[in-house]
Amino acid sequence: MIVCIAEKPSVARDIADVLGAREKKDGYIEGNGYQVTWTFGHLCTLKEPHEYTPNWKSWSLGSLPMIPPRFGIKLISNPTYERQFHTIENLMQHADMIINCGDAGQEGELIQRWVMQKAGARCPVKRLWISSLTEEAIREGFAKLRQLDGISGFPNPNESEHDAFIAGHGNTALSLAVGIAWAKKLRGEPGQVVALIGDGAFTGGMVYEGMNNIGGLDNLLVILNDNKMSISKNVGALSRYLSHLRTTSRYYDAKENVRSFLDGVPVIGPPLKSAIQNSKAMVRRAMYHSTMFEDMGFHYYGPFDGNNEPELEGILRDIHRQPGPHFLHVVTKKGKGYAPAESNPGNFHGVSTFDLVNSIPDPEVAPKESFSTVFGNVLNKEGAENQKICAITAAMKYGTGLQFFAHTHPKRFFDVGMAEQHAVTFAAGLASQGMLPVVCIYSTFLQRSYDQIIHDVNLLKENVVLAIDRAGFVPADGETHQGIFDPAFLSQVGIPVYSPSNYAELRHWLPILLSDEMQGPRAIRYPRGGESVALAQFGCSGREYDRLYTAPDAKAVMVSYADEVEDVLTAAKLLGKENVPCDVYKLVKIYPFTPELISEISRYDVVLFAEECVACGGIGEHLEMALQKAGWQGAYIHRGVEDVRLPHATVPQIKQSTGLDAEHLAQAIRTWKGAES
Repeated sequence: MIVCIAEKPSVARDIADVLGAREKKDGYIEGNGYQVTWTFGHLCTLKEPHEYTPNWKSWSLGSLPMIPPRFGIKLISNPTYERQFHTIENLMQHADMIINCGDAGQEGELIQRWVMQKAGARCPVKRLWISSLTEEAIREGFAKLRQLDGISGFPNPNESEHDAFIAGHGNTALSLAVGIAWAKKLRGEPGQVVALIGDGAFTGGMVYEGMNNIGGLDNLLVILNDNKMSISKNVGALSRYLSHLRTTSRYYDAKENVRSFLDGVPVIGPPLKSAIQNSKAMVRRAMYHSTMFEDMGFHYYGPFDGNNEPELEGILRDIHRQPGPHFLHVVTKKGKGYAPAESNPGNFHGVSTFDLVNSIPDPEVAPKESFSTVFGNVLNKEGAENQKICAITAAMKYGTGLQFFAHTHPKRFFDVGMAEQHAVTFAAGLASQGMLPVVCIYSTFLQRSYDQIIHDVNLLKENVVLAIDRAGFVPADGETHQGIFDPAFLSQVGIPVYSPSNYAELRHWLPILLSDEMQGPRAIRYPRGGESVALAQFGCSGREYDRLYTAPDAKAVMVSYADEVEDVLTAAKLLGKENVPCDVYKLVKIYPFTPELISEISRYDVVLFAEECVACGGIGEHLEMALQKAGWQGAYIHRGVEDVRLPHATVPQIKQSTGLDAEHLAQAIRTWKGAES
């Protein structure tokens, strides 16, 4: 018997109705192999909230149900409640499995686990979140979505046991599912593994690598959510009939019976089976125009209307009764239910808050000025003057500001889909034939093409420009989408890297990187969003580095690049008020360093280098080594990202958590000053 615990009687009735449990008992509802009861919170008392709140919030659910006695949980002495507890005790002790349904949070979970323990539950307990919250409460819970101490915008098993894996980058689902499915088979565990994949992910190579390795997985279901029609849709009555026929167990059983029969027929059985399979393949080619999925070992179903929920549920139930691997192809309408999103789905792929009435402005018509649009406009202008320039992106035309180039120079614009590895090697091929490819990719996605950068671009010093968007800290997206690795991995292989801190520097340096005076691979990186007002006022000197701030008799210097320069400047001014003079240098060419820069920095007794980059292997480590090679023997302080698992928060909050805000930087100089005294 499976016992389901709901949060309150009304939710219990709803769950019982879904499960087909109809017989009402004293304290629970029974039927169809289920017993549904409701929460036991009313059976217990806790100490006053101020006595336990500071402690229980830090507990993980894995630490329960071992509840310390000091928390004072006890059953209420009441004849009615005692009778209800005995009912629950009977249910717990005879249950084969307990499913805990609700959204009571950790406090409610604490009480429920304690009662289960008290009642003698010994069977497995599964957690199923079923919201019974009011609309107001739901809105309150989502108020901190993608904010510090709130929930992230991507699946993460550290947040919920119902998130199978962390997912921030595309086309990884199938490979993960294959691994999980094999693990279940090796451990002898029942159940199916389902991978839900969008058609956009099918532009990335990992999907095909995963499909090529499904082997004999009979516990795998892949669902393709096709909302862009990138895979041909089969139409016509016969196609619909065959799709329906293939999802019925009668068809599947008949096919397996024929196969088994022919395997047992001596001499002519195998050739006859081969002939039938070949003729079936011919029918497939005629009906579906593609045999890729079945040739890779899947049982293919579809395409079906993914917005027809009743039909889709029936198909999934039929598929579930048959051994896999299965491939279910459903066609959906992106943005269904909201007219502006239906008419312009690309614009609504990922949105922040917006006006429901006026919707979102079309990026083709009125793009908001940002580093991306400034870059895109400059590249578009340079593309008109240099016919060798080609622009390449990986499914991010608007995000990288390439809509201008694509409109003006369509023959030299290439969107390769979610295929960063292909994008870089494709660029190497273009460069080998005299073209000047500019690969425009977010920093977090560029790391997927590291081998291609090393092997296909850098070894032969191909003339490829890497335009790295979303460099540095990225707000709200969390640990999966930060631009903190590219300075380290590009500098390690000797690729020159430029990092402008405002629009003026980007407008100045990009044409230089695209000119004939520069050869071989090089990179220019810039942050998400708009320029800092504080940094915009410095304009562009045209130099590879600048001394932005000078204090009389300064023995300390702070060095940085990009957005972090603003925090360094603020820290220097804070120190100035405390009579601790400190100069500030801003790098545009962050690697390699010029001899002049090393000579100037060597004049100081202490150097603090701050960067929105991993500390290990970052630019700061290169600078420290260069100074030591030059014979400098001062004190060196490097502030970078030590823990790469960054929170989903605003950029100032991320800087504070990593010690890269102005106050932490100033404190590092104060500490040095105190040690020197």
